[in-house]
Amino acid sequence: MSDQPRSPATESEVPARPATYRQVFAEREFRGIFGASALSWFGDYVARAAITALVFQLTHSPLTSAAAFALSYLPWLAGGPVLAALADRYPYRRVMIVCDVGRMALVGIVAIPNTPLWMIFVLLFVTAMLSPPFEAARSALIPQVLSGDRYVLAIGAQGSALQAIQILGYVTGGILAAVNAHIALGLNALTFGVSAIVLALCVRRRPSATPEGTPRHILRETGEGISIVFGRPVLRAIALVVLAGLTFIAVPEGLAAGWAAELDPDGRSQGLIMAAAPAGLALGGLVLPRVMSPETRRRALRPLVVLAPLVLVPALLNPPLPVVLAMVALAGFMFGGFNPLANALFVQSLPASHRARAFGVMAAGMQLTQGAALLVAGSLTQLTRVPYVIGAWCAGGAVLMLVASAAWPAPEVIEAAIAETQATNGASGKLAG
Repeated sequence: MSDQPRSPATESEVPARPATYRQVFAEREFRGIFGASALSWFGDYVARAAITALVFQLTHSPLTSAAAFALSYLPWLAGGPVLAALADRYPYRRVMIVCDVGRMALVGIVAIPNTPLWMIFVLLFVTAMLSPPFEAARSALIPQVLSGDRYVLAIGAQGSALQAIQILGYVTGGILAAVNAHIALGLNALTFGVSAIVLALCVRRRPSATPEGTPRHILRETGEGISIVFGRPVLRAIALVVLAGLTFIAVPEGLAAGWAAELDPDGRSQGLIMAAAPAGLALGGLVLPRVMSPETRRRALRPLVVLAPLVLVPALLNPPLPVVLAMVALAGFMFGGFNPLANALFVQSLPASHRARAFGVMAAGMQLTQGAALLVAGSLTQLTRVPYVIGAWCAGGAVLMLVASAAWPAPEVIEAAIAETQATNGASGKLAG
């Protein structure tokens, strides 16, 4: 069996009938990547809940505990694309294993009782620094394992699993933290260790995506990742639609506390509103890629990105809780179905040598755009009621998505980009061989 990555099929080569999840999980390597990722994600969310509780127990300060929670996002915001660029220099499997082993050791130290607070913050920050290269390597590795229609379903399955694991991890972390936060952190360290073992056993060795030679400056390589995402018409169109779409999907979840207060005096519906979005995302990611034929998916891309914010516009009418939950879940369902389809098109149009860097750019962009959207929308709630802010914000989002979908590249432009990428990836494979 060759060690060269398999190129995703072009749109014209995709079978008329969609693949099945049985076919996706029949691939041993994907099962390993999926299982390792699920373990790492679960441990991460358990730890986030436990760290917040532990720091609050030590300081009795909500601000300090919130700062500890925010540390997990800081590397993506401060240097995510740079850290992700490192993953293209080395074999993706090795990058993931090294990151897991490093995180296991670092979190294991945090789990030791009586660790000084300043050391906890330092260790947490270093631990978080290992997430961008791990996630970038994982995203770049999957197209080497699965191609065509199976890749679409794989991305949908992973996205749906992430939403479910997030809920389960937070619940588990909260329960364990109430007993002993150090136990929860020890569990997190264990999940990283098991993840590394699973990757080592299930994923075969492959060469790095970047040709061997003297590495160039990391900032130059990072700049290439940004340039390729926003410099190529097809990749730029996908990136802008995904990033813009997230600014509208994230707002109901971020303003859930204020929206809940509008719906009942005690605000007890906050958890339901926050859970509705990931539930919709998970269901959409599983169902839509599976039930749609490849041709239907291509036609559905643009309507889905318009419908996602559009279904939240009735918030302007200040509807009751059942309607709110249905709207938020439906918006998540639409975006959850769009995401794996756009991801597959993104991979088909992306040179294999730049995958980790490009995914790093996208991940950092998603963090930045969601954070900025929540800050702006939160500021608007100082001027008017939360339902009006959400409804008006998403009305603007529907218009923006309509304009973006109208400017979507023509089919022949997309086909040309995919053909060019496949030719580049094929030439790179021959050179690497």
